[in-house]
Amino acid sequence: MSKMKIQREEHGKKGAFFIEKNGVWLAELTYTREGRRTIVIENTAVAKILRGKGVGKALVKAAAKFADKNNLLIKPVCPYARKILESSAEYEEILAR
Repeated sequence: MSKMKIQREEHGKKGAFFIEKNGVWLAELTYTREGRRTIVIENTAVAKILRGKGVGKALVKAAAKFADKNNLLIKPVCPYARKILESSAEYEEILAR
């Protein structure tokens, strides 16, 4: 995943972490804010050309880092994100229960 920069944008309650090339999103993790302290990860999608390179996991890690830095909790509705976040004690403090 070298040289691919994860970006974030947010409009109202909706947000995304994404990787883009030439204006096209090649990978994305979408979320919605719920209340003041929770973000709900809804979906993670990675284009075929980037699959198997750890891009999805990097997006989840970026969301976790953002949540931790901003004192937010994550509710992972997306099965992929839930698997990553629930499989490591590293993320225990930021998971919404």
